[in-house]
Amino acid sequence: MQKDLNLTSGDYQWLLTIFYISYIVFAFCIFFWKIFPPHAWAAFVVFAWGTIATCQAATTSWGGMMACRFLMGVFEECFGPGIPYLLSFFYLRHELGFRSGIFLASAPLATCFAGALAYGITSGHAAIASWRLLFIVEGLPCVVMAVITFFYLPDSPHKARFLNEDEKRVALARGVRQTGHAERIGGINLKDTFATLLDIRPWLTALMYFSCNVSFSSLPVFLPTILEEMGFSGVTAQGLSAPPYFLSWILTIASTYVADRTQQRGLTIMVFSIIGGIGYIMLVATKSVGTRYAGTYLAASGVFPVIANILPWVMNNQGSDTRRGAGMVMLNLVGQCGPLLGTNIYPASDGPYYVKGHSICAAFLFFVTCLALGLRTLLAWDNKKLDREHGTIEEQHARAAAADGDNGKAQAENGLENYGPMYRYVL
Repeated sequence: MQKDLNLTSGDYQWLLTIFYISYIVFAFCIFFWKIFPPHAWAAFVVFAWGTIATCQAATTSWGGMMACRFLMGVFEECFGPGIPYLLSFFYLRHELGFRSGIFLASAPLATCFAGALAYGITSGHAAIASWRLLFIVEGLPCVVMAVITFFYLPDSPHKARFLNEDEKRVALARGVRQTGHAERIGGINLKDTFATLLDIRPWLTALMYFSCNVSFSSLPVFLPTILEEMGFSGVTAQGLSAPPYFLSWILTIASTYVADRTQQRGLTIMVFSIIGGIGYIMLVATKSVGTRYAGTYLAASGVFPVIANILPWVMNNQGSDTRRGAGMVMLNLVGQCGPLLGTNIYPASDGPYYVKGHSICAAFLFFVTCLALGLRTLLAWDNKKLDREHGTIEEQHARAAAADGDNGKAQAENGLENYGPMYRYVL
């Protein structure tokens, strides 16, 4: 591609950077999942992304490729962060992390096969340039999935075709429990939006997301290069980059499941951010190929699970759909600035050990640990304050049952998912 489009190293760097600029600018598009019917919005976004990705194959200049990359950033921003937000319409707080984790784990899983797919496509002798064929193969399946999405993605649980009538009534009751009303789609609350902007908690998670994205954006791009610098051939480097991502896929799903069951999101983030930081230290501190390769396992096993737990932590601790959406906008507005740094800290001149890049990634992951500890401490203090004002959850249950039997207790529990006497922050 660099040869066909006459790209310099700086031109190629801009193709990486422009994607994240549009990703940041269009962070507000997350709200569209609540304003428009999700099945229609998702189908449009997926179709647009697949079309633009395919059109990259037809570009003949750096300017055309820049335009495609900018638009891809727009539509990927509309899709990626919106899916965990959409899942919050379907699942309760203690169920959301695992479901989001399954979606977010697709990133390391896809990366396992990306190198092999790219090598298989580009090593053939097609009638068109291999890099153009690669974009076609990656883009067209999304166009097909857009059609399937339009007809099969439900707008809400009680409209899902795959549920029977009894299950739909249960789903409707769960939605009422979480928000106080059944209808979730149709608009946003500006008062809740501004209240979220003034809340320090989502700002802390946004800084955590920024720090993680420095590593998240750079690791998949530069890991094969790092392995080549260790002495492995191009094909072998692509193959050896897959196992660390496969392990991180397993740990991403497992960590979100454990965090849901224990309601200890902060501790989970701290553990895995430390693991990732240690991995980067191993890459910096030694020249041994075996030790450095082991470090890539720890780095990948730290970064992906941390991100998969940050996103549901934002939504766990916002009490309405609008506040969850505003929290996700803030998360991406700040967090997606991280790749602007991450994609520029591994210049070829720093090879073969890339001390500066690895050191920066390690520092940011340990910074995540500090932020998670600080936020968890703040949330624990808030919960104790709520206990003093309203009594513990157990005490409130006992009072409600004594006042009006099981019916009173059931009504009181409806406030558990929303801001109310029984609301407590997830630590």
